[in-house]
Order: sequence, then C-alpha cells, then structure tokens
Amino acid sequence: MKNINKKINLILLIIITISLNIIGCNKADKEKDSLDKYIKAWSSQSYENMYELLSKDSKEYIDKDTFIKRYSNIYSAIGANNIKIDINKGNKSNPYDMQIIVSMNTIAGDLKFDNFNIDLAKEDGTYKVKWKESLILPNMIKDDKVRVVNNFAERGSILDRNGNKLATNGTVNSIEIHPSVFEAKKEENISKMAQILDIDESYIEDKLNKNTNPEHLVPIVDVSDHEVDKANKLFEMEGVKVYKKNSRVYIQGEALGNLIGYIGEINKEELDKNKGKGYSPYSRIGKSGLESIYEEKLRGKDGAYIYLERGEEKITIQKTNPTNGEDIKLSIDSDLQNKIYNEMNKEKGASIALDPKTGEVLAMVSSPSYDSNTLVTYKTKEIENIYKNSNNAQFQNRANDVYSPGSTMKLITSAIGLESGVINPSEAMEIKDKDWQKDSSWGNYKISRVKGDKLYVNLKDAVKYSDNIYFADKALKIGSDRYIKGSKKFGIGEELKFEYPMQKSQISNNKNLDNKILLADTGYGQGEVLMSPLDVAMVYSSLGNEGNIMTPRLVISENKEAKVYKQAIDSNYIGQLVDVFSAVVNEKDATARIGKIDGINIAGKTGTAEIKKSKEDTNGSENGWFVALNTDTPKIVVSMIIEDVKEKGGSEFVVKKVSNSIKHYLER
Repeated sequence: MKNINKKINLILLIIITISLNIIGCNKADKEKDSLDKYIKAWSSQSYENMYELLSKDSKEYIDKDTFIKRYSNIYSAIGANNIKIDINKGNKSNPYDMQIIVSMNTIAGDLKFDNFNIDLAKEDGTYKVKWKESLILPNMIKDDKVRVVNNFAERGSILDRNGNKLATNGTVNSIEIHPSVFEAKKEENISKMAQILDIDESYIEDKLNKNTNPEHLVPIVDVSDHEVDKANKLFEMEGVKVYKKNSRVYIQGEALGNLIGYIGEINKEELDKNKGKGYSPYSRIGKSGLESIYEEKLRGKDGAYIYLERGEEKITIQKTNPTNGEDIKLSIDSDLQNKIYNEMNKEKGASIALDPKTGEVLAMVSSPSYDSNTLVTYKTKEIENIYKNSNNAQFQNRANDVYSPGSTMKLITSAIGLESGVINPSEAMEIKDKDWQKDSSWGNYKISRVKGDKLYVNLKDAVKYSDNIYFADKALKIGSDRYIKGSKKFGIGEELKFEYPMQKSQISNNKNLDNKILLADTGYGQGEVLMSPLDVAMVYSSLGNEGNIMTPRLVISENKEAKVYKQAIDSNYIGQLVDVFSAVVNEKDATARIGKIDGINIAGKTGTAEIKKSKEDTNGSENGWFVALNTDTPKIVVSMIIEDVKEKGGSEFVVKKVSNSIKHYLER
C-alpha cells in the first residue's frame, strides 16, 4: 500500500512539475512576444505603436502626445537612425531575463548600450512595458534635458590648377534687426533697407511680424563680404546690426557657377537619402556642380557632443571630434575660364578647353551662368528678374549636354576615309549641282552644299568650304560598319570615365547606320549623331598629339597621371589632316578666316547644326560651332557651341570668340 501511495505521489509531483514548466514557458513566451512587439516598434521609430504597448501606470505617468514628441525631438536632435535592438537572453537558468542591447547611428557616431532593463507588467492576460526615461537614453531620469552641441567639420576648398581658391570657407555679413530700437523709425527704416538691399519691403515686414520678442534680433539676409558699401550703409541705420558669420565663399563669380555649384541647408529629402552618413538637420550639403559631386570628400565628418543636462551636471552620452574635409585641385585655369565666359557674353552655349598632350581640362564653361555667392546669401530683385526673364537659363549646365556636332564631324569622316582608302587627298570629286542625292531611291531627299560652286572638289576644298555633298558621298563609300568602327576610335558612343557627369555621345538613336540617308547625313555631322563640347574638343586634340586622344582629367589632385584614351588617327595621316584643317583658318576664302591669329598657326573647323522639324522646315534654328587648336607645339584646343546663331552670322559668330581665347592663353 505504501508503495502504491509513493507511486501516486511521484506521479502527482511529475504532473505538477510539468504543469509549472508549461505555465512558466507560456509566461516566458507571452513576455517575449510583448517585448518583441515593443522592440519592433522602437526599431522602426513607430512611437505611436510603442505607446500602445505601455502599461496603464506608464500611460498615467506620460500622455501619448508628450511621449511621441519626446522621442521624436530627442532622436531627431541626435540624428538617431538604424536602430537595432537585441534581447540579452542571460543565462540558461533564466533564458528570458528582460534585458536588451541597443545600438544606433547618431551625429556623434555609433552608440551601443548594453543591458537596458525593461520591466513588464501583466495586464488582462498579456504583458505591457513599464516605461521610464532611461528607455530613451540610458541613465536618463525625469527632468533631464538632452543637449546636442554640433562640432562642424571645416569644408575642403576647391582650387584651380595654380592653387587659387575657387570655393573656400570665409565670412559673410549677417544683417539683423533689433526690433525695439528699429521700431522708432520703422516705416522709414524698412523703405531704406529694402532700397539698399534691393529687396521687397514686404520681405522685411514678414520677418519682423513673425518675431514675438522685441529684444530678439531678427536675421534678414546675409551679404557677401565684397559688398562692403551695402554693409556699411546698413550698419549706420538705427536698430540694424551687422555681424560676421561663417559661410562658404566663391571667388570667381559667374564664370565658374555651373562648374563649382554651391552648398545650402540640407532638406528632408536629402537627409533621408543620406541617412546614416552623419548629417543632421543643421548640416549644409553640396547642391550642384562639384560641390555636390565631391560632397563626401569636401565635407569631412562633423563631430558632436551629446549629453544629459541634470541641473548643473553634464552627463556625457557620446562625444566625437570633427574631421575636416579634403581640398580638391582642378586642372581648370581660372583666368582662361573667365576669358572664355566673357567672350561668350552670356549667349546660350558651352565651351571646353583641353591640353591635347595631357588631357587636362583647362576650362569648362556653361553660359549663361550664376554667381554661387548669390545662392548662399540672397537674391536681389534685379537678379531675380534676370533669372525670371531668361526662364532660369543660368541653371542649365550646357557644358555636359550633347548636341548635333554639325561640320565638326568632318574630321572623323576624313580620318576614317583616309585610313580605309576611300579618300585620296589628291583625288577630286565632281559635283555638278548645289543639291545632290545618291540615286533615285532617295525620293525627294537631297543634300545641299552650303558654300562654294567648284566643279571638282578634293579633301582640302571640301574641308575649307565645308562641302556636305563630298562628305556624304565618302560616308556612303566607307559603309556603315567601317564608319561605326572608325567613330568608336574617337570615343563616339563609348563610355567615358570623367570626374564630371556628361551626357553620352551617340552615332545614332539605335547605334547603327543601316539607313543610307542617315549614314550620308552622319558623314557631315547631321543625322542623329550627338556629341558634347568635351567630345568635340577631344576629337580635335588628336591633331595635336600624334593621333592620340588623352583621357580627360578635371580633378588633378586625384587623377594625376596622363593616359591615352584612344589611338584615334594613324600618325601617318596627321600631317595631311593638320594641313587640311589649317586651311579652314589660314586661307583667304576659308570659312573661318576671321579666326586667324598673327604669329600663331591654328587648325580647326566651323560647324552649323540645323535644328529642323523636317528637311523643308525653313524656320528651324541653328547652333554654331567652332573648334580649334594651335599646331606649333600644341598646348590648347578649344571647342565652343553657341545656340541659335541663325540671325547672328551662323558659325562665324563663334569663330572670333574661340580664337581670342586661344590667343589670350598663349600670349598672356
């Protein structure tokens, strides 16, 4: 009987133990499930969902709006993102010890907190989080204030080839109003200030109306340091304060605006895009041009000091020192850049200057452009009107656009023709009429001669007079496959590695020239071929470098070594081609005679690209090209395109601007 009782007791003990284990496991599972939900909401910064998982006494302690606001404000201020939370499972005897490990990225670097304690309370058969301030940041208690001190890195400078600063760190004059003092002559002061600054009076009034403290200084605008007269006049006004303020400063004005770009206050979209890279809502970021392209190198890494303020005590959460940005040195000759920009005189277009031996980009001009200082200070009414009237043409960077190259394409056709044996320089083509077609299969489509009425035309004549019929005929004889293969030797349609984003050149829309009319048109630079001013400059640089095209280089602090990009022309033909394309400038009846420079031999080519809806369109516009290089000890090649030159003399409108730039560079 005793044995039976012992067995019964043992069975009961086992049942009780199993039941307790099941209950314990169920409890642990429910606790972990509640904690998992809270962690998921916390990791995704879903503060509203976090609040719903709090215990009743926690919700009595802090209301929903305050809870959400505190997390949002604090985590936003410290730049918290990429929050990861792991459960610290503890030892085997207590596998669900409610401790967690929290890590996050902040503006002060990566933070990691071990052993965050989370207490859970059982409510209505489930578990809720017992909230306290230390669940925002460790060691935080009620009434603590989270403080953030930003230690901004110094941005690197952008330098030209001679070490001159193009973009650097300097100061501007911050114009501010002391309302209580300004009020005595408010209307008179507003009118006078608006006149000095060339802004609307309503702009100043709006700034003042938004201020509620008459002793609080109201910032109005920042004024560049070089506008000394403005700052002095404003300083003399009663109630107006002028303070020096750190700012990005651009030295060369409009000539480099599109190339250099500018920086500005980071917006929400940019902040989200660069999450985890150390930016804060107070950061400034490159908005366009090289300031944007080289943002990572130039900006450096900001530091920050995050601490808890508890009365007079400061409790450090994280502290990092800033790492200053790096300078970048360009191949740009800022003196030449300004000369070319002034020659273009704000006409719509672009120009590239290259050293044919090294590939260094000496100038990269887009016209019209803007003064980057205007975009980090303020815009006057005069400048706003200029931008408005031009439909913001200043902000289109034409230097990296592609265009129809017009007759500048004829060097490519000439080189392919010579190397393939299709062109014999001494052999003349008979051209009887002004209009020509290969055969009757072309229907009504014909190619027209622009200049010249010679019956027999050789290569030099065709280049000098820019004869479209000659080059159309030669392109057809070269054939589609050979023409495409030959054009690739000049980089047409090829990927080009360059420090500045450029639109890609093309030989045609579908990369082939199977259509005979399209092939013929391509031979003289119409059809569907597209090239950037950089592409055109590179093509002609081969005449000054034994047929080789160098890899273009813009940032020489990184890209230090000159490298051959393409072996474009067989060196055996360089002498002939230099002679032929020199005739364009040097001979009396040539198309670019006005570009001749006394004492300097140059070779080049004009080009007129017709922008038409159809062959019959007589109202289409024309873009004018001229590209040239000095041929005695070649040092520079300049390509330039100006839009809409039809009523300005066609491509001749461009010629003098290029030759003046070359002369300036070689003779200064």
